[in-house]
Amino acid sequence: MDENLIIMALAALAQPTRLAAFRLLVRHEPDGLAAGDLARALDVPHNTLSVHISLLARAGLVTGARHSRSIIYRANLAAFRALALDLVQDCCGGRPELCTPLLAELQGSEAGDCSTL
Repeated sequence: MDENLIIMALAALAQPTRLAAFRLLVRHEPDGLAAGDLARALDVPHNTLSVHISLLARAGLVTGARHSRSIIYRANLAAFRALALDLVQDCCGGRPELCTPLLAELQGSEAGDCSTL
């Protein structure tokens, strides 16, 4: 994974409103949330939400698609999984048994099990 993208993703999540937005979108997978519903749930103005979502989208963590008159935002779980796996790629100093539970959970979520995220 590109190091600049990793830095952008971690920086995007290192702010309370953006972290809350990402977590809320993860909870609403696979359907996502309309922009207005997301703004109300986070109690932020629409223009403020727009700035936060655009930072998450540039980091590859959120996608948006127009549905009628609304934009539906979704968490990009594949990108988040790739980020997490990249961060632990060389973990445990040659002792993979220490990382096996973590890697199994991350790889399990690849099969659609969001309970491990």
